[in-house]
Amino acid sequence: MSTERITSRIDQSALTLFWPMIVIAGLALTLRPTLTSTGPLLEEIRLSTGIGLQAASLLVVLPMLCMGIFPLLLPWVGKRLSESTWITGGLFAIASAGLWRLWLGSGWSLIASALIGGTGIAIVQALAPGVVKRWYPRRVSLAMGIYSAALMAGGGIAATLSPLVAQHYGSWQAGLSIWLILPVIALLLWWLRPSEVMESKHSGVKVNFFSNRRAWLLASYFGLANAGYACMIAFLPTYARGLDWSAQSSGELIGIMTVFQVLGALGAPALSAKRLDRRPWLFFAVGIQIIGFVGLILMPASLLILWVALIGCGLGACFSLTLTVALDHLSLPKLAGALTAFVQGIGFIVTAIVPYFAGVLSEWTGSFQAVWLMLLITLVAMLIVTMKFAPTGYAKAMNLTNT
Repeated sequence: MSTERITSRIDQSALTLFWPMIVIAGLALTLRPTLTSTGPLLEEIRLSTGIGLQAASLLVVLPMLCMGIFPLLLPWVGKRLSESTWITGGLFAIASAGLWRLWLGSGWSLIASALIGGTGIAIVQALAPGVVKRWYPRRVSLAMGIYSAALMAGGGIAATLSPLVAQHYGSWQAGLSIWLILPVIALLLWWLRPSEVMESKHSGVKVNFFSNRRAWLLASYFGLANAGYACMIAFLPTYARGLDWSAQSSGELIGIMTVFQVLGALGAPALSAKRLDRRPWLFFAVGIQIIGFVGLILMPASLLILWVALIGCGLGACFSLTLTVALDHLSLPKLAGALTAFVQGIGFIVTAIVPYFAGVLSEWTGSFQAVWLMLLITLVAMLIVTMKFAPTGYAKAMNLTNT
């Protein structure tokens, strides 16, 4: 009997540890297919709807803007509904956008679906890091790595399989709408999440990060870190098809990038977990992206997979590390969640601007090389800024008494 009780306790302990992470991973998987599924099918979409590259960039830009605006509104709108209600509503919005894509036929209706899906993504994404911090206060780095890896895996799976689904059903709409399955599954997982004592409404933390320079620096850094990802998912498939890659192969290229993103998102936080100073790994994450974009500029055709792999690994590591660094700045989960909401809010607005400007730049120059050069310059700037993220200066930099 005693052995059975011990086994039962071990099983319960393992379930307590891993079940919340499964729920978090389920949420994260829903956050990128709306964006990444369109890139590999962009040629078919443009032929069918007649939209140009500049308009097509809105399929990424609008969701990114939503990701920026909602976190900034969270201190006000979050008071009106509970965290559970917001996340449930966000998942419903993502699923609704996927369902609509099953039968839409115009470019502007597709862009409208991106706006609806982007709103849902913004809601879930703004609240998820706070959930991670609350559920895994002593394993933040590892938990954020798994969250980031699942987020990127969802995007890569969608980019890889969307062309196959579209080809099977003879419809690009089917290739986009299939991903409504993920938010439906995430809804079930969220409703079955571990029980916890929560306030009835999401309590907005009354801290004004708008007047804090470190919060703005973290937000700008996060925005530029994601700008490369936004440009890659928006334009890499089209760029590859200009090098005579097929729709399926260009989608698989995003899949390859995602595999290395996942490795970076899991590896860098795990390797940096025993030390609070994340800068060496941030240097690595930014540095290999620099190598990748230099390769895209100088030798795009011969070693394209290598450059994409390097960029993907750097993007994955940079995303998870940047959010982890933001969470590291404050010990209280509510304050840390509020800071990451601000960082994502301002950051995704920055991110949204870059691919739109990149679309204009590529149409103006008739080439994507200028886009890669622009991203290379931003990465060099990030490399310099990374020096400022010394853990010994976190408390002074936040200086909450003045915010």
